[in-house]
Amino acid sequence: EVQLVESGGGSVQAGGSLRLSCTASGFDIIASTVEWFRQVPGQTCDLVSSTDRLGRTNFADSAKGRFAISRDSAKKTVYLHLSSLEQEDTAVYYCAASSVKSFVPYVLTTYKRPCEGQGTRVTVSP
Repeated sequence: EVQLVESGGGSVQAGGSLRLSCTASGFDIIASTVEWFRQVPGQTCDLVSSTDRLGRTNFADSAKGRFAISRDSAKKTVYLHLSSLEQEDTAVYYCAASSVKSFVPYVLTTYKRPCEGQGTRVTVSP
């Protein structure tokens, strides 16, 4: 069964750090594109960071210089490292994953869509 589970959220004071985990089962997360999103209830689902099978990474402007993303193949986990947290970072964080199975024809397998499931909640207090 394909599963992707987020964990590691919590409550921290502004300036603090957290490490979020996105752990996979049933597929090769390291060979996939993994994206981290966040959502405040009632607001949009926003892309925070991504990493692909080649290890390339991207960050939203709000995350640059503060967040990092890493992968552990043995643990089948992609981490989102949050630092210098601000109250504006308060949200539920979700990971999503997909993989291109074929380029011709183009076949994309989506293992988990953005902002689906329980996610992991991050609360940053003043």
